[in-house]
Amino acid sequence: MSGHQKLFSTLIVFSCLLLTLNFGLRSSMGFFLTPISAEFGYGREVFAFSLALQNLFWGLCQPIAGAFADKFGTYKTLVIGAVVYAAGLYFTSIAESAFGLHMSAGLLIGMGVAGTGFGVVLPAMARLVAPEKRAMALGIGTAAGSAGQFLVIPAAQQLISTYGWQLTMLLLACGALAMVALAMPFAKDKATGLAVENSSELTMKAAVIEATSNIHYWLLIGGFFVCGFQLAFITVHMPSYLHDKGFDPQVAVICLALIGFFNILGCLLFGNLSGKYSKKNLLGIIYLSRSIAIAAFMIYPISTTSVYMFSIVTGFLWLATVPATSGIVAQMFGLKYMGTLYGIVFLNHQLGSFLGVWLGGYLYDDTGSYDVVWWSAAAIALVTAIIHIFIDERPVARIRQAVMSST
Repeated sequence: MSGHQKLFSTLIVFSCLLLTLNFGLRSSMGFFLTPISAEFGYGREVFAFSLALQNLFWGLCQPIAGAFADKFGTYKTLVIGAVVYAAGLYFTSIAESAFGLHMSAGLLIGMGVAGTGFGVVLPAMARLVAPEKRAMALGIGTAAGSAGQFLVIPAAQQLISTYGWQLTMLLLACGALAMVALAMPFAKDKATGLAVENSSELTMKAAVIEATSNIHYWLLIGGFFVCGFQLAFITVHMPSYLHDKGFDPQVAVICLALIGFFNILGCLLFGNLSGKYSKKNLLGIIYLSRSIAIAAFMIYPISTTSVYMFSIVTGFLWLATVPATSGIVAQMFGLKYMGTLYGIVFLNHQLGSFLGVWLGGYLYDDTGSYDVVWWSAAAIALVTAIIHIFIDERPVARIRQAVMSST
């Protein structure tokens, strides 16, 4: 795809719509935890494990999807991902056993999310725009995912209440198939990067070795692991947590919708700031703020007001890590293999997601409480904030030399 696109070009708009559907459909899964567990007579751990598997396979498949997009183009990756996503939702609606739930809600949906989500679309957006607009483009794309959470979650909860969880799953499957049409403008994208990065003969294998041999890449990975733990736990277990505290289901809907809405603002702000200030310092501030927010939520008596205040603060910080994290990957290693390298970072985000979702269900069934997981999330966020002090976010020598030779 030749030439730089404007921030509000057709390709950027369709990228945002894709991420809106991708993230919105996935974010609604937590509202299926209680009705599915009740229908099958399982404890919460069973479907929580399915959703934990979903996060795990999302992560495992993300480097593969990123590498496929780097080599064969964004369009093919998105179409395959959308079809698999829709299949996973459909087979979840007709599942008759725990194994069926694990394979459909876990394996297939996880693969589908990987093929249509941030790890594929954000690198494409980064290639589309001029370098000075890259951070803002990543922020806009991340905000679009947040808009999906804000828009799809209330609709999904209302559909579950009105038509039941199975028909709602079928309707969500139709929404996933709509991503095939949204992928059409990418048909001419051959995943060709920008001139400076593509001027080198670096192979994908060499790029992976270069990144994984860099301690600062691993520090970034560690931070994203913690991010995944927190976000997945809250997304899946917050509705059930609030139900246990005696709140009306509508409070959980408003809670996650507030997270989605204020996440839009947070992504746009931190996307903009990431283009002006140190990305690692912004990440440190985000993780420290999350730790404080969770601790305050646990310390103060829970009420509708405290739930909504926590949702607003958490939403503002929710995916604010994505523009800065993906931006550091591009900044350090270039765009040519960004899909692959960001995919590896995101894999570890999803390993954290797996642990957060599964541990939430396991400890709830074992202790009847989510308190241990909440406090763990606060503690590791604090540690992560400290870790980011030591990250060197400067471009690696290869990128610096390429830039110097081009000037």
